[in-house]
Amino acid sequence: MSEALKILQKYWQHQEFRPLQNDIITSVLNGQDTFALLPTGGGKSVCFQIPALMRPGLCLVISPLIALMKDQVANLNKRNIKAIALTGGIRSDEMIDLLDNCQYGNYKFLYLSPERLQSDWILERIKRLPINLITIDEAHCVSQWGHDFRPAYLKISNLKEHFPNTAFLALTATATARAQEDIISQLGLVQPALFQKSFVRKNIAYMVFQTEDKLYRIEQILKKNSASSIIYVRNRKSCTTISNQLNALGFKATYYHGGLSSKEKDKNMNLWMQDSAQVIVATNAFGMGIDKPDVKTVIHIQLPENIENYYQEAGRAGRNENKAFAVLLTNPSDIIQAENQFFNILADKTFLNAIYKKLCNYLQIAYGEGINEQFSFNLNSFCVKYNFPVLKTYNAFQFLDRQGIITLSQEFSEKISLQFIISSKEVLRYTSLNPNDEEIILTILRTYPGICEMKTALNLFLIAKKSNHTQKQVSDLLHKLNEKDIVDFTAKAADSSLTFNEIREDERTISKVVKYLENQNNLKKEQFKAVLDYVQNEQECKSKSIAAYFGEEVLDDCGICSYCVTKKSKPTSVDSLFTAIVSHLSECDLNSRELAIKLNNSSKELIFALQTLLESEKIIIKSNNKYALK
Repeated sequence: MSEALKILQKYWQHQEFRPLQNDIITSVLNGQDTFALLPTGGGKSVCFQIPALMRPGLCLVISPLIALMKDQVANLNKRNIKAIALTGGIRSDEMIDLLDNCQYGNYKFLYLSPERLQSDWILERIKRLPINLITIDEAHCVSQWGHDFRPAYLKISNLKEHFPNTAFLALTATATARAQEDIISQLGLVQPALFQKSFVRKNIAYMVFQTEDKLYRIEQILKKNSASSIIYVRNRKSCTTISNQLNALGFKATYYHGGLSSKEKDKNMNLWMQDSAQVIVATNAFGMGIDKPDVKTVIHIQLPENIENYYQEAGRAGRNENKAFAVLLTNPSDIIQAENQFFNILADKTFLNAIYKKLCNYLQIAYGEGINEQFSFNLNSFCVKYNFPVLKTYNAFQFLDRQGIITLSQEFSEKISLQFIISSKEVLRYTSLNPNDEEIILTILRTYPGICEMKTALNLFLIAKKSNHTQKQVSDLLHKLNEKDIVDFTAKAADSSLTFNEIREDERTISKVVKYLENQNNLKKEQFKAVLDYVQNEQECKSKSIAAYFGEEVLDDCGICSYCVTKKSKPTSVDSLFTAIVSHLSECDLNSRELAIKLNNSSKELIFALQTLLESEKIIIKSNNKYALK
């Protein structure tokens, strides 16, 4: 038995390696630069953790994902393997102690973000460490053609000068052929061994369904496949809304998003992990480090931004190799909504210049000054003052952060939460007795429909603006309601910290990074077009379509996706469907769901038939959303 396999069995209790893992480990142990492209669930971490344990010294792991770094360090420490992560919020003196531990304390893994390498003193300390392997996780971030480009990754190639005899291992789950070439070039990998697992997941049935009633379709899917499921949504509000609707339908559902406290995240996660909840409704904040093998169904109810993210999220299904389903529910209005959502929040050069100048004025930074200065900063307050759209502004700040022009602290969000703890009837009674408070309270209730059922993050500035009051008036009322035990109100300092890494030079500062902005905007548009092609293409196997996006040629259809299943099934005669619809509507008015049940027909065919009958004016749709004969 090989030493690598013994380590796998000792620390991970797996009896054998997954495909390509042993080959990658062997390549690294031979001192060769290596590029491994292993799709979600392929076991990337073992590929660097095992060779690092087989040699004296320390493995340097560069990763942009703080949550994943913390998760991997915690898992290694549980196995009595010494690991450290230099994440945000660590003071310089603490960092010095941690790096001393790496040098003298027999640690095996040091995790850090690529931005840390931009600190000269940290780089100097790393040069003195006994590094036995340098691993670049999420390596697609180094490519301008990757879906999450971070310029700080471009500095990693400088490590080649200091560690010329140390193997580099680049890992990613999703990279197109163009991105792969760019990664190898930007990292300066020397004749790397390339390992790529097929993007085809033979046990996953990729399904795309057009449906007018998504909740009803979800209900059907979850009843048919009653095992563990994930539903991905675009925003936090949808998490609670869909979760509540599913619970009302008799399913056990919970939810997960970035706005929850650590305690709530852990509680909801454990409910799902332990199968006390069948479904977890989540934003894309959910999933990193999650390895639940028995997920039967992953459902997306809105269009994803790109195929890369969709593939990773869908790939959380079926890791036990049993048949699983990746379902994307869509309707024609989704495209317009998604285009507005994705493209309207892309910052261009003009907007970026305006944001940067206003930011400098807001923080009173003079031209030629500001480097290394740190400020308390509130995004909502800034946007209200200058009437900037919040999401577009946030994206612009994220871009400036990735370019290293500014650094934002992690807690870049509102820190006020509220729940009404008396009944709705009593709230209305209070407003009738206190008319001066009515407008603010009604604004809160209209803006946050679930605020009587659960504690909800509150945007103080938005409430003030909508109710035509000052922020102080809103805050004073919330404190008063809290004292009267009408609400449960928690307020923490909402300011995040913002650090300037360069002097203020206005257009000159922005001009240096505009090419990256334009490239990223164009790439996002290309990627979204690929999503639309995937959804709308009815002439190709869905599994083949995904593989082709990543440059892999697959000859055979999968046989289990929505395209393949439709191709196998006998098509319904359009004329007979028209006749059946008219026949049922002659008896009574029906909505699309009721017609689908009566006709036992796919939503796609039914929608086409209904649209045709509407256009030919044979039927009409009433204000109650029911179809009737004209």
